[in-house]
Amino acid sequence: MENALELEFVDLLRRHARPDLSTPLDGVRICSLDDTAAPTASMSGTVLALIAQGGKRLAVADRVYEYRAGQYLVAPVDLPVTGHVIDSTRENPTLGFGLTLEPAAIAELLLTAGPGTLPRTSGPVHRGMIVANTSHDLLDAVVRLLRLLDRPQDRRALAPLYKREILWRLMTSEHGEVVRQLGLADSSVNNVAHAAQWIRANYQRTFRVEDLAQMARMSVSAFHRNFQAVTSMSPIQFQKHVRLQAARLMLLNESHDVTGVAHRVGYGSASQFSREYRRQFGSPPSQDAARFQQAGPQPLQAALP
Repeated sequence: MENALELEFVDLLRRHARPDLSTPLDGVRICSLDDTAAPTASMSGTVLALIAQGGKRLAVADRVYEYRAGQYLVAPVDLPVTGHVIDSTRENPTLGFGLTLEPAAIAELLLTAGPGTLPRTSGPVHRGMIVANTSHDLLDAVVRLLRLLDRPQDRRALAPLYKREILWRLMTSEHGEVVRQLGLADSSVNNVAHAAQWIRANYQRTFRVEDLAQMARMSVSAFHRNFQAVTSMSPIQFQKHVRLQAARLMLLNESHDVTGVAHRVGYGSASQFSREYRRQFGSPPSQDAARFQQAGPQPLQAALP
């Protein structure tokens, strides 16, 4: 570790980590995962994630993102990901901090800063996630926010201020354009995010790409190009990932009726569902559910802190 601030970051995360990742601070999550944690499939969330100890590796379609202690990851769109920890042991688990990125808060900061304060944000963003080194100023703001876990009397007054500072440090960083685009109503990231949100909310339904392109206020070719750039997959592939993850949760938590679950998530063919499920998760639906049942009840961990 480089200095006392980084040591304090590790200590705060270690002391306040919970199995469900939650904290008393709205939008803040903490993870502590060791080398016994199996790779998991989940949605990334729209988040900033900092690693204090160990590391994580995420697969999004055919792209792989890896970030370790002293680095952060920004996910500007809620993406289907498969993630697992690296450089982690039971004695020294991977420790991570996550903060939900709210477009409204970013938009308010853009308005407060005023024209000319920040670089102009325009054009497409050609990658869906960013990995970068954590600056001292960003880490300092995160640690001050986490200190409020030990100071409940200060949370209401100070948490909003520290969250604003964290956003500002991101927005003014080398990769700040990705974050700034979240606050612009007509940016390519926001338009793709709205389309992806619609797919997640209506994953059982068939759709026409032309209708999604109209929703995103783009031509069909521009929509395909931007959606692929931000999510690393086509809209149909994105829907398939969301359907399979929803089906897995149903099988593990609610039902063992594979055919019924296949129809509930939008598949017309149970055999096609089983083939794609096995390709995604490594085993057929019934075997996958049985394996988790034998291991005992356990929540699926989020892929990001």
